[in-house]
Parts: sequence; structure tokens; C-alpha cells
Amino acid sequence: MSIRVVLVEDQMLVRQGIRSLLALDDSVEVVAECDDGAYVIDALNANSADIVLMDIRMPEMTGIDALRAMRKHNIDTPVIMLTTFDDHELVTQAMQSGAKGYLLKDVSLETLIDAIKSVVNGETLIQPSVTEKVLKGLQGLEVSFESFEQPETLSPKEIEILRLVAAGYSNKEISEAMFKSTGTVKNQVSAIMAKMGVRDRTRAVLKALELGWL
Repeated sequence: MSIRVVLVEDQMLVRQGIRSLLALDDSVEVVAECDDGAYVIDALNANSADIVLMDIRMPEMTGIDALRAMRKHNIDTPVIMLTTFDDHELVTQAMQSGAKGYLLKDVSLETLIDAIKSVVNGETLIQPSVTEKVLKGLQGLEVSFESFEQPETLSPKEIEILRLVAAGYSNKEISEAMFKSTGTVKNQVSAIMAKMGVRDRTRAVLKALELGWL
């Protein structure tokens, strides 16, 4: 079955371009479009969707505000933020608000499709080209979520895996880099999160930065 996508973008030409790009791949299907974040909840209530692709800057309701509204309505559909702005502060806000991915709008179709599939499969993805600025924006921030105050120390190998997670690599890419099976890497990432007392990859990176592990 195709991955069902809700596309949220205020600029019509950009929205049409992304929709046309996605139409080239049979593995995804755009089931609804919105021209502002204010309409995303109605779109999700009216359509069964697997993921939201959402512009981070919109005139009436920004992507970040729309994401926060989704969470208040207990809508947990994963969100990838799309933007032309390489702004680490916006990325930081988006990730803290629960975004599962962040991509610049000039990504290739292959990168976009891979990102959609990764996030639908439960991974968190930050495009490597903006990772350095993201990490700089995260450094020094107060962690605003529950986690173990003093998590179990990670092994050098686990720290290595966590660094690759922080760099935006998927489980598949980590497995290729470390010559392990994807299943083994997935289990190791889960074990790392369990040791740190966090529930997702973004929070693991934030906690590791707070502790000075990265």
C-alpha cells in the first residue's frame, strides 16, 4: 500500500511542485493538501494519513504551531518539516515540538522518499546538511522532557551509534557504516534509548548533549 501523505504548504507553486514530485513515485500518495497550518487538523480528521509534510513558515499558523496543535488534539501522525530556511533555531523548536524530520525544500526525490519511509518506520531524521547547525542550536538548551536524571553510561560503541543518530543517519545507513544488520542496529538504538530513559531518538540526542556525551 502507498504511504498516505498530507501536504501543508502556503505557496501554491511550491505545493504543486512537491505534489508533482511525489506523484513520480508509486510508494507514496498525497491524500490531502492545505495552504496553511490552521487547516491541518481538519485534513487529518477527514483523511487517513501516515505522515505530514509541512512548511515551517506560514502566514496564519506556522508549521511549529500547527504541530503543537496536533499534539494538543492527541494526533500523533509523524511530521516532517520542509523549509527553505537553514535556521537552527526553527529546527530546534520543531524538534522540541515533536517533529520527526527536517528537510530543506531543494532535496531530491530520492532523499524525500527515503526520509518519508524512514519517519513512517519510526525513525527521526535531520538532513545532514543542516545537522551541524541543529546541534549547535540544541547545545545549552534545558531539556524539557522526562528522562532519567543520571542515565546508565553508554559504551563507546553505543556512543558511536548515537553520534550517527545525531548526524541524521537512518538505521539502514548506520548498519552500512558499521557493517551490522539493520535489525541489530535497530535493537541497539532501542537499547540506548532504554538506558537513557527516553522514548525517541531526538530526546536521546538532546539528553546526550546535556550530559556532554556528544
